[in-house]
Amino acid sequence: MTRHSDPASPKAACGRDSVRIVPVWDPLVRAVHWLLAATILVNGLLSDPESDLHETLGYVALGLLVLRLGWGLIGPRPARLASFPPYPLRALHHLRAVLTGDRTVHLTHNPLGALMVWNIWGSLGIIIATGIMMGTRRFFGVDWVEEVHEAMFDWLLLSVVLHVGGVIFDSRRSGVPLVRAMIDGRKRIPADAPIE
Repeated sequence: MTRHSDPASPKAACGRDSVRIVPVWDPLVRAVHWLLAATILVNGLLSDPESDLHETLGYVALGLLVLRLGWGLIGPRPARLASFPPYPLRALHHLRAVLTGDRTVHLTHNPLGALMVWNIWGSLGIIIATGIMMGTRRFFGVDWVEEVHEAMFDWLLLSVVLHVGGVIFDSRRSGVPLVRAMIDGRKRIPADAPIE
């Protein structure tokens, strides 16, 4: 675990002593994030599950997921999958640290956020796979496939609610406006906050 608190470390100053601006999320990461969010919202809550729109948006979600995972292999360091591995023990240590008042800022996802990202991607993958399966002769009308598809969507919605709650909580805890960072790509980090 490396902590950066030296002003000479790889961070960009913003002209104010109280905040450091650090470029983190590139345009592709941000676009995929918001497009997936919109796709999930429209497909799960607004479109008819039997409609062509539902199927088309499912394939759009598949393309976005594959694009993001591919970018996670070749994209810039913050986008790389290796930058936020899903380590449950690290998440537990992070949770313990947060509960004791730690205000460390993570340049990419904190360990709990990393688990959530992988959870959302995995859930989406299962939803997409079962959606495709339901359109095949072999699995059309098979109850367990439809039940898994629907249960995973319910799990995805719960995960999204927890994700949004976590973003709000971590923004307040760390002083970093995380939604803004996912819009413009830059984290605004309090100058006195340790960075990991």
